[in-house]
Amino acid sequence: MSIKTNKDLLIKFAVQGSVVYPKCYGWELTRTGESLLLPSVGGITYNVKVGDPVFGLAGDHIEPCVSLSSDPKEPNKDPNRAFNTFSCIGNEAIVISGDAKGAKGVVTGHHGGVEHVIVDLDDDTLDKLTQDDKVLIHAYGQGIMLTVYPDIRIFSLDPHVFKAMGILAVDDYRVEVPIVAIVPGMLMGSGLGHNDVFKGDYDIQTSDREAIKRYKLDKLRLGDFVAIQDHDSSYGWTYKEGAVTIGVVIHTDSHLAGHGPGVQTVMTSNRSLIVPRIDPEANLGNYLKIGRWRS
Repeated sequence: MSIKTNKDLLIKFAVQGSVVYPKCYGWELTRTGESLLLPSVGGITYNVKVGDPVFGLAGDHIEPCVSLSSDPKEPNKDPNRAFNTFSCIGNEAIVISGDAKGAKGVVTGHHGGVEHVIVDLDDDTLDKLTQDDKVLIHAYGQGIMLTVYPDIRIFSLDPHVFKAMGILAVDDYRVEVPIVAIVPGMLMGSGLGHNDVFKGDYDIQTSDREAIKRYKLDKLRLGDFVAIQDHDSSYGWTYKEGAVTIGVVIHTDSHLAGHGPGVQTVMTSNRSLIVPRIDPEANLGNYLKIGRWRS
């Protein structure tokens, strides 16, 4: 049985950003006391795409493909706050300047803290894109609700992605959601306590590598859907027994204490109304045929 949403009542409008220059943090102290100098957030990344592993790269918090901002000097104020809030995962993104003008891509996530919107584009477009280029996004999805499941909240998700996820009704109260892995709430770190779940992400802590392997998180890919146990994201990321949060992995691993792969919230319930179902193919790239799934 298909699950109905209020998609016909949602507003679709334009928001616009520019390619943001890569950030350089210099030497960073890792969780093991080393000093590392590695590529990090921002810019145009040619060789990291949705579908790639989040572990093992010589980088930190790498954002796949292209990172955008409306105002990098004021990341937490309008217009960039609106750009992050209303750009939803799965929204169409159109290059509107330069040699790549007219090329189309897809929003794949928001990265909190730096307040970037991340967009997937094909290789030909990436080769033409420059740091001066602008991208227009058809913002559509914020405010989406399930018409018969009022206790399940959705954030930052284009309705056509919701449909592609293959979510099923279990009964009058619960829904079943395909996910790649289940993340114990105790592993969640950077971002806890923030109330901007609609425009950011929070990280799976990866300092305990044995725990990561034990919970089968060592094979996570960019774009994977995961379920976070005992976490309620209704009004901010917080621990609550029985709650469930569904998120999308949006950036790669980190060497910093309390950090790791970033997960953007797309669904949550403050009690056990979301039933996770393991599906190795529950990845945004697979659903939309982007990233490593582009033909």
